Amino acid sequence: MAGGRVVGVTVAILLAAGGVVAYGVDSALGLSHADADVPVEATNLALRPQPAADAPTIDAIAVPDDRLIARAAASVADALVARGRPRPAIGHDHPKARLRARVVLQPGAESPESYRLTNSADGITVEGASAQGTAAGLYAVADRIRSGAAIPANEVVTPRVPLRLTDAGSVGREADPAAFRGGTDYSLNTDIVGGALLPGAPWVDAAAADRIGNQFRQFVDHAVAQGYNGIVVPGFLEYVTFAGLDVYDDADRARNEALVTAFAPIFAYAADNGMRVYFLTDMLALSPPLERYLEQTTGGLDVTDERLWAVYQHGLDELFDRMPYASGLMIRVGEGGAVYKQRGWDYESRLAVTTPAAVRAMLTALLRTAGQHDKDIIFRSWTVGVGAVGDLHTNPASYDEVLSDLDDPHLIVSTKYTAGDFYSHLPLNPTMSRGSQRRIVEFQARREFEAFGALPNDLTALHQQALRHFLDTNPHVEGIWTWTQDGGPLRAGPMSLYLRTGFWQIYDLNAYAAARLAWQPGTPAEHITRDWIHQTLSTDPVTADRIAGMFARSRAAITEGLYIGPYADKSVKALGLEPPPMMWIFEWDIVTGDSAAIDSIYAVSRDRLDEAIADGERAVALATEMRDLITGTDPATWRDPALRQHLVDTLDYQVDLFTTLAAYRTTVLRHAQWLDTGSRQAQEQERQARAAYEESRTRHLARYGADLDLPAYNFTAADLGLDRSARDQAMAWLARILLAGVLLVLLLGATGRSATCRALWLGATRPWKAPDATTPALLAIPAAALLASRLAYTWFAAPAHIALTLTAWLLFAVAVRLISGRNRAWAVVGGVALIRTALLLAVLSVRGPGHYWLQFWTAPTARAVYITVAFAAFCWLFVATALACGARATIMAAGGALAVLAGAVAAIGLEPALTIWNDQLALLPWGLSRILGITVYLGIPPSLPAIAAGTGAIAATAAALGRRRPTTPGRIDA
Repeated sequence: MAGGRVVGVTVAILLAAGGVVAYGVDSALGLSHADADVPVEATNLALRPQPAADAPTIDAIAVPDDRLIARAAASVADALVARGRPRPAIGHDHPKARLRARVVLQPGAESPESYRLTNSADGITVEGASAQGTAAGLYAVADRIRSGAAIPANEVVTPRVPLRLTDAGSVGREADPAAFRGGTDYSLNTDIVGGALLPGAPWVDAAAADRIGNQFRQFVDHAVAQGYNGIVVPGFLEYVTFAGLDVYDDADRARNEALVTAFAPIFAYAADNGMRVYFLTDMLALSPPLERYLEQTTGGLDVTDERLWAVYQHGLDELFDRMPYASGLMIRVGEGGAVYKQRGWDYESRLAVTTPAAVRAMLTALLRTAGQHDKDIIFRSWTVGVGAVGDLHTNPASYDEVLSDLDDPHLIVSTKYTAGDFYSHLPLNPTMSRGSQRRIVEFQARREFEAFGALPNDLTALHQQALRHFLDTNPHVEGIWTWTQDGGPLRAGPMSLYLRTGFWQIYDLNAYAAARLAWQPGTPAEHITRDWIHQTLSTDPVTADRIAGMFARSRAAITEGLYIGPYADKSVKALGLEPPPMMWIFEWDIVTGDSAAIDSIYAVSRDRLDEAIADGERAVALATEMRDLITGTDPATWRDPALRQHLVDTLDYQVDLFTTLAAYRTTVLRHAQWLDTGSRQAQEQERQARAAYEESRTRHLARYGADLDLPAYNFTAADLGLDRSARDQAMAWLARILLAGVLLVLLLGATGRSATCRALWLGATRPWKAPDATTPALLAIPAAALLASRLAYTWFAAPAHIALTLTAWLLFAVAVRLISGRNRAWAVVGGVALIRTALLLAVLSVRGPGHYWLQFWTAPTARAVYITVAFAAFCWLFVATALACGARATIMAAGGALAVLAGAVAAIGLEPALTIWNDQLALLPWGLSRILGITVYLGIPPSLPAIAAGTGAIAATAAALGRRRPTTPGRIDA
């Protein structure tokens, strides 16, 4: 019985090893969730907008001789004309002027933007603490006139938030139908001057620069009128030459100098209109010459080395000298790579500043230079999980570790208001209440994850709630930064360009509201929405009332139609990451069909599944109510009937989209419920929902597939997942039949009823007793079982997986036979293959591969048991082969097979190989490789296949060169 004891000990060791692997997998994949402190959004459906007040009669406006004030007075004149009044004269001396503006020096005024506004029988007077304050008062008067609101009798206004930044809007981007038509351009580059760059001297296309300049001035005028006083302009490296350092050649220097000559005056327009100008860059910002210079002078890209940052300090010093009106530089370290690179440029960004030491070294150096110029460094805390500072954005402990004692007066930290990206169903960001640094709150008007602003989405109340919370909890909050166009890929959504193309007005509401809130956070949110409706869409009381009702329902429609609430309201961790609350729509508009996302959503929502499904139906009802409110208005009551039609078309699209999404969510959740419970009712509900989804999806794609303003969502991944899920029951039956066949073969072998089956049985259980036979059936039976089982396992839809699996087994079997010279190799390999196949088929027999993956992603105990046994059985292959054919032959065969297969993957490339494999199995989000990259997102080294191939080759070579021992097998009693 010595052999039995040896086998028992061996099996125990292998099971223990399997347990260790299962623990590691559980640590990596573990799905967990907890309640999240999601803000409750207030909605006022009972709001009744007041009729618009009559515009004041102003024949003339008296202003001092100041450019800022004169521009603001012109805005008042424009507002009066828009309300049907004659355009007033504007001058320095109008004794009978009904609107007078002047600067009244106020020592100790809270802000240079403070102003007093009085309205009496003698007229309207605006008195500012400075020219900027007087201009702000005039812009407020213009806003009141456009909004149909009464001018206050006596009001002193100081902005609660002194720094109010905006992005650069759609400046530099063109409405190119060909570029938008594909909907899959995931470039994230936001540079606004790239369209003017020429490949050679004179380097800048003058006509393109003029076009960009006109767009920039239009945007600045609009932003100033809304109440913003700062703008963030992408760019840094392209405007510096590192003069005095041997970084660039003459051509590079000439190009960058040409860019400064062309665009410095354009950007100065913002400063001339009272706006602070901040430039924006990722770090590390690199170009090939700069990288070579750093390698030659500092020895590489050590981002903790003061010598490296001294070079960037040199460039920053030059930027401030060339553009003295600049107020500072904004820096992001949390994103970078090829997807951010401007086509045709050699500038790039790299994720390199990933540790607390690196961040501190960077900020310390750049703040030193900024301080010398009395400029600011705005550090964005946004990170995407890369490196030791990967959770800096949302983790208070990480924030404290990196920034706790950096108290430089020129440092400002800018942070998104959400504890994550710009999704709904997220808590307010806890790091916004940390630290002693000056702080900026980031908002997004054109919500990228909520249809790129194509749907009505009034964020006023939510933004107000967030801003007031941060102002109450952190006295250092002094700014906001509103993204009017930025966020997400530039051309993967609707062809809407702020102020210029498409139905941009639908998200202009959020840009307008953010500035109003920054000035006066206590203003009722519904009043801000009402004012915007009056000045943009309609002043008719009935029509404005219906529009307000539509917007009041918009947030509930979005949060229920685009999110699965019981999942979205949880703080979820999976795959070692924190997936976003939407997840079933992966990155913008890709409706996902992968088991990892769908099964996780189901597991988290299991106890509230009916609610999760009903939310989708309620969203359709809300969108229908919204559409009916607008279609019930008279086009003649709108400022522009074309805007009414835009909105009707948008709401038709929303109803259509939400109908399709509701049917899809019901399909996948009911299917997951059937996989989990076997419920016949769930299976029937899935069948009905699947039919409704297929009809809706076909209609949606036919109607909106070529629409650039309202583009169809991408259902490719959803259909891949549904195609596989539809086969689960058939695969389960196939697995049951195959399992019966495999068990029959093993039973015949155990009882000795068949010589071939006996050889396979002995090869699997007592390999040292396996007969020295080469009957073709010894390979054919296991190979057939392997092929059929893996076809069932992959829904007959993953040839890449089949090819890899079969090739691995056959390579190993043939190699062991040839190297060892022992015929019993086929019986051993074939027998173990049957045992492994029986284990897989037993799991597939329950409810197909869908059930297998549901358990894998969401059931830790079942997953641990399966992995433990499966890994032990896999390792038994090599133990059994070594016992039967010798360790040397086993190592050579295993190493050789690993070298061949891993080498093939390395030749293809790990990312492309994983993409092919994932597309066929639909395990991880289909969009992952196309947008972020599977290897990047999961932190898998791209060199892994090459390392594995090398390891296999070394192991095989070492075994081949090792001293040959006697080949007489040892005796094992059994």
